[in-house]
Amino acid sequence: MQIEKPATKELVDELWDEAEEVKLLLLDSKDVEEARGALYKWLAEMELKYLYGDMDVHPLIQAQALEAIKVFRQVIAPQNEQLTGYSALKYLYKLARYEGIKEVDEGFVLEFIHLFKAIYGRPDIYPAKYAEGLGYFDFSKLKGRQAGIARSNYLDKLASRVWEYIKRYPSGLDPEVIEKRRENRKRILEVLGGSEEDWWDYQWHYRNALRGKRAIEVLKKLVKGMSEEDWEALEQAVKYNVPFGITPYYLHLFDFDEGWKKDYAVRRQVLPPLHYVKEMIRHLDEREYYFDFMGEHDTSPHPLITRRYPMVAILKAAHTCPQICVYCQRNWEIMTAMDKSAIPTRMTIDEAIDWFAEHPNIIDVLVTGGDPFILRDDDIEHIVKRLSELDHVKMIRFGTRTPVTVPMRITEKLAEMLGSYIEPGKRNIHVVTHFEHAYEVTPEVAQAVTNLRKNKIYVYNQQVFTFWNSRRFETSALRIALKKVGIDPYYTFYPKGKWETKDYLVPVARIEQERKEEARVLPGTFRTEEPVFNVPRLGKNHLRAWQDHQIIMIRPDGRRVYLWHPWEKNIQLVAPYIYTDMVSIRMYLDKLKEVFNEDLEDYKSIWYYY
Repeated sequence: MQIEKPATKELVDELWDEAEEVKLLLLDSKDVEEARGALYKWLAEMELKYLYGDMDVHPLIQAQALEAIKVFRQVIAPQNEQLTGYSALKYLYKLARYEGIKEVDEGFVLEFIHLFKAIYGRPDIYPAKYAEGLGYFDFSKLKGRQAGIARSNYLDKLASRVWEYIKRYPSGLDPEVIEKRRENRKRILEVLGGSEEDWWDYQWHYRNALRGKRAIEVLKKLVKGMSEEDWEALEQAVKYNVPFGITPYYLHLFDFDEGWKKDYAVRRQVLPPLHYVKEMIRHLDEREYYFDFMGEHDTSPHPLITRRYPMVAILKAAHTCPQICVYCQRNWEIMTAMDKSAIPTRMTIDEAIDWFAEHPNIIDVLVTGGDPFILRDDDIEHIVKRLSELDHVKMIRFGTRTPVTVPMRITEKLAEMLGSYIEPGKRNIHVVTHFEHAYEVTPEVAQAVTNLRKNKIYVYNQQVFTFWNSRRFETSALRIALKKVGIDPYYTFYPKGKWETKDYLVPVARIEQERKEEARVLPGTFRTEEPVFNVPRLGKNHLRAWQDHQIIMIRPDGRRVYLWHPWEKNIQLVAPYIYTDMVSIRMYLDKLKEVFNEDLEDYKSIWYYY
């Protein structure tokens, strides 16, 4: 544990200004245990004041206060101190005496400032920054048509504010972006020695996927704005065989001459930060197990198969992709882009499908990898044909990022073949893909999706919510772009809590905030996805469900510790999972300011999501 930004006396003053009563309780206690008892008594009294109506606050403020009381009870619980190995109460006890100030991070103190604000009924929540000055309409003052018009006028103003945010994030469908990328395409073809005809051939993109020293040479010719650290990361990745690769198509999504302004999410998708590369090198010899965050070794009942749920399982048809996502869940087994040695033999795949034949309770097969669409059409058809022969399989899904990385791969021929195996009333086939940002959604993507939809194949998106796409309404911009081309949002994943990808991580509270304050503003058909946290070995936990997780500690470095309940809760007594935020809220907000110069007032309510 490292204290990055030690607290100051001034910040501790602010803490006790918010909760002088708590400070006095701590000072009057002869030790931590006596303080614990006094605080539990105080929390019970505060709770009763709210429940008896003695606190003159809005019902929403009261709801927040009661949640904060619940959180504080958990944080000072002896059981949770034992589970986590930390005691926030011990640090609060010392801070009441202005001792050990440098032993805690500013983030620790800020967490309790906001927790006490909530408990006392004065949280920094309302109104949201984007709703300031709109003068909320009160139904109790107007009725009928007059009320309807007034309410509509208010909603127009609110929507206009939201659009101001969304328009900050250009889409690959914008005319000026399309034109810029036409020029990028010409430059790439010139450097790689390709023709316009080559560009529309997915196999050309596969053959010319940028890897190794050649990738660095091409990037140096085309891409400006790379720092010395960026180049060092790439050179070290190449030297030590850290997975790295970019397709020519995806490279053309970069802003070659003015990078790190609009294309942050695109670049960080494929350009590994130095920290990531160093961590991968440090554990190179043990990578197969060290980086297996999801514990897939423990959930694989047969080669190529992963199973975490009763009625669905994964068939890994390839262990490589056209390009490498830096934060890939399976960076423990994927070695490089377009690795021919990482494609299983047909016999191995057939043996895996035989396993499915022996397990008739499985009705949904997710064919993924790696990326299964690097396979030849006849190999893909072989998989679909064999799975279609199993009457118990009602759904075949292909998990592929080719609509993003090489949309030309979704040919009419491939789409027609896949669609031919759909039998209404018996079996469906879907494609699940992985767009991160509106900047990735292009006319080429629209054509690929059209090819699929014309053949009755629906396309769904799973976004990973990283630091690089986590600004206010940035994911809303993605949702709108996806719907324009015919893709339905399916999941928003909290990124896997892997130390090597810390530069991509956000606090859990941010994805909860996004769902409540940003996604909720969009129409329901635009926000059809569910935000989830993938619990190692067990599977998805729905982040909106308070009953499925709880904060059990605030560490001295300001990071929250959560107890995640398994999806099997109320079915079987399965052990929960303890997870510590890789970044504290303070760390996240500071980085938003440093990298994007964000107005942190836009995020002020983040502290109140538990």
